[in-house]
Amino acid sequence: MSIHSSMDNGANQGFMTSYLDALGLVERLHRLLLDVIKDEFERLGIIDVNAVQALLLFNIGENEVTAGELKSRGYYQGSNVSYNLKKLVEMGYMHHQRCEIDRRSVRVRLTQRGRDIRDIVSELFLRHADGLQSKAVLSVEGIDDITTSLRRVERYWTDQIRYIY
Repeated sequence: MSIHSSMDNGANQGFMTSYLDALGLVERLHRLLLDVIKDEFERLGIIDVNAVQALLLFNIGENEVTAGELKSRGYYQGSNVSYNLKKLVEMGYMHHQRCEIDRRSVRVRLTQRGRDIRDIVSELFLRHADGLQSKAVLSVEGIDDITTSLRRVERYWTDQIRYIY
């Protein structure tokens, strides 16, 4: 084995360690985000909507969408999107209507109750953004760098899914 190949192996191992650390951090951050949302709703006495549903309402915003569009737009990842949409309709947070063209497809949009939940999540995120900046946790440049890097990883993974099979 040449010294060059052992250095490459060490560099690759270092990258692999950092990559696995980053993957773990992304997973933990997502779970932590859900916990932060859950805590906010508990503090406000809102117990009928869970954090996943609240985030779903936030991401839908003023749009009218189908479950498939939620997935394709990247707003929601998970096999239980239909379940959560159904529950949100039953609880009065969303309106649903069969699509005129494709009767199998259902379009959903927020009710006023749903918009109220969306606004709570939006205000929470605004407080977080203000805190991150005012406490010098992140600068505009820092968050832009993180977002750019994560978008590159997203594109790479998307390409892997599209072109491997």
